[in-house]
Amino acid sequence: MDVSEISLYNVSRPVFNQESFQARLHRKEKLKSSRSAKLLQYFRCSTEKAKSMFISFFPILEWLPKYPVKEYLLGDIISGLSTGVMQLPQSLAYALLAAVPPVFGLYTSFFPVLLYMVFGSSRHVSIGTFAVISLMVGGVAIKLAPDEMFDVFPMNATNTSESHEARDAMRVKVAAATAFLSGIIQLCLGLLRFGFVVVYLAEPLVRGFTTAAAVHVFVSQLKYLLGIKTKRFGGPLSAIYTFIAVCSNIKKTNITAVIVGAICIVILLGVKELNDRCKAKFPAPIPVELIVVIISTGVSAAMNLTENYKVDIVGNIPTGLRAPVLPDFSLLREIFTDSIAIAIVGFSMTISMAKIFALRHGYSVDGNQELIALGICNSVGSFFQTFPVTTSMSRSLVQESTGGKTEIAGGLSALVVLLVIVAVGYLFEPLPQTALAAIVMVNLKGILKQFLDIPFLWRISKFDLALWIVAFVASLLLGLDYGLLVAVAFAIITVVYRTQSPKYRILGQIPNTDIYLDIEAYEEVQEIPGIKIFQSNASLYFANVDMYVSALYKKIDIDPAAILLAKKKLEGKKKAQSAEGRKKKMILKLRKSAKGAAEHEVVSVEVPNEQIQNGVLSVPETMEHDANYDEELAAFIKSAADTHSLILDFNPVNFVDSVGAKVLKMIIKEYGEIGINVVLAGCNESVVADLNRLDFFAKSVTRGLLFHSVHDAVLRCQNLASFGDGSSTERSSS
Repeated sequence: MDVSEISLYNVSRPVFNQESFQARLHRKEKLKSSRSAKLLQYFRCSTEKAKSMFISFFPILEWLPKYPVKEYLLGDIISGLSTGVMQLPQSLAYALLAAVPPVFGLYTSFFPVLLYMVFGSSRHVSIGTFAVISLMVGGVAIKLAPDEMFDVFPMNATNTSESHEARDAMRVKVAAATAFLSGIIQLCLGLLRFGFVVVYLAEPLVRGFTTAAAVHVFVSQLKYLLGIKTKRFGGPLSAIYTFIAVCSNIKKTNITAVIVGAICIVILLGVKELNDRCKAKFPAPIPVELIVVIISTGVSAAMNLTENYKVDIVGNIPTGLRAPVLPDFSLLREIFTDSIAIAIVGFSMTISMAKIFALRHGYSVDGNQELIALGICNSVGSFFQTFPVTTSMSRSLVQESTGGKTEIAGGLSALVVLLVIVAVGYLFEPLPQTALAAIVMVNLKGILKQFLDIPFLWRISKFDLALWIVAFVASLLLGLDYGLLVAVAFAIITVVYRTQSPKYRILGQIPNTDIYLDIEAYEEVQEIPGIKIFQSNASLYFANVDMYVSALYKKIDIDPAAILLAKKKLEGKKKAQSAEGRKKKMILKLRKSAKGAAEHEVVSVEVPNEQIQNGVLSVPETMEHDANYDEELAAFIKSAADTHSLILDFNPVNFVDSVGAKVLKMIIKEYGEIGINVVLAGCNESVVADLNRLDFFAKSVTRGLLFHSVHDAVLRCQNLASFGDGSSTERSSS
């Protein structure tokens, strides 16, 4: 780089420690109020506050009065119709995943969508059925209402319609109860302002979890695609059991069902690819799913596939809306754990998509209000026998890309579904289930592409890759409920591990600057003579204090306890030598004559008689070893004497707990005993507040040990080493 392009700056100011820095500043006074006053203020309700709370609870009241009809209405109409025709086949298909009759998928795509239009804070997400949540609901329904309970066996041709109806009715009750309880959980979390819980669902975790869910969904649809009747499994290893069951009955494949399903898959993939490539040219994507449903239904009815070729069809779709009924509250205890998982996963899907659209279109979404909205959608919808809902990624993208501006588009899509429910639903009764399986499988394409995360995460972060793999494997093998629990636990463990195993480094100075970097990273960085600067990139608390101290001793190569012990050993040896009356230390050989006089007198020395044997002065081997050992001890002590100051860089530290404060005091005391001055640099205000609260400062540890920056601490330490006093010095850095 050209020197003329380098910007220079010069700074001249006093060296600041915590005391001198605070002495120059005037802290703003904050009005302190008692807890009772705060509670009174919190519960006090003024007209403005009541109005603000009311509007925040009903976001539609904020944007609907300002709705620009000329600008937004046409886009919302096109978007609503496009999303509605896409929602219709998906609601029928995802009902099969939820183990309930298809008509209940239509109910789920109507009531919650209208409720979200009133209570939701996002303007672009499409609420309704979604594969992952539907599969989780189906797992609960299968667990509490298995086929064996109603004498329904896939291979038994004598199954009565009554047993099927009883089984389906029980599963509808389970699904509705799950919707009610998960909605109540979401509503309570939203009212308690617990929207932050989604932060524990990291993106790699969610993507690994949803990829495993997609594999579950794909495997569960194989029997419908192949026209095979097998038992539906739930719980751990359910995907493996389902795949084995399909493979065991592969010889009973219905060729007609396979042909119909394969044709549907080819059409879906081809037209979706065309939509992606020509989305800039088309005013709205081609509603290929609706086209496939209409064509396959017509072919099935014309050829009477169910009678002539034994192809399974959707069957009875009652016309009209059902009267609301109370959920079965007796089931709540058995579905509590599953409802928590469904509530959290459903919320995480919604808030992630809502934030993407809000950022793209320049508005904000409230996580707590989203929880409230989903809670109302699920809990109120359960009275109309819906199952839990969340945001559909594919429908949301269609709703946004076709010109949708507000949730009026969502309301219009619900009206399209309502039209089918009250008027034309019976026309879809001949729809082959293999066509619905094809729709579900093709819609998994985007999620299954997440397998490409593996090589990407391998390159950028092994921790994120481990989290993705654990979430995927646990969810695939243990089921989605237990898999999510394992994944969240593993995510927390990785956070704890990272804070317990931070990076430790010794800092040095770039000459003639106030910049301090890792001495092992850059050749230009130089250690300052007599000063060690130690940095840890994590907070100091009970879980990592032992490693902090060990790393400090290792990095600066000065262990105060070992040095004190070496000093004591040297002093003890000197006292022992003085007590024995030795005047000098030397190695010599003397021969004694018969009369006891030395034949060759080199030097006069007092020697204990017991060391003279056969006229030769014997020097023990340990004496030579002790002499070498003493030299090593002296060199060891001298290495510490070359260091007069230790600076602990606290710039990366966010908090210190009571254990960390005690360890800091111990470090200051131990190094002080061997003549090394310890100071702290770069403490932010929260850390200083922690130290104040923990009674860290005392006569021996004052605020004068805290410095505004590492460079302030370096200059003060150099000053003290040179002059032995605390006089201020000016700093000039360029």
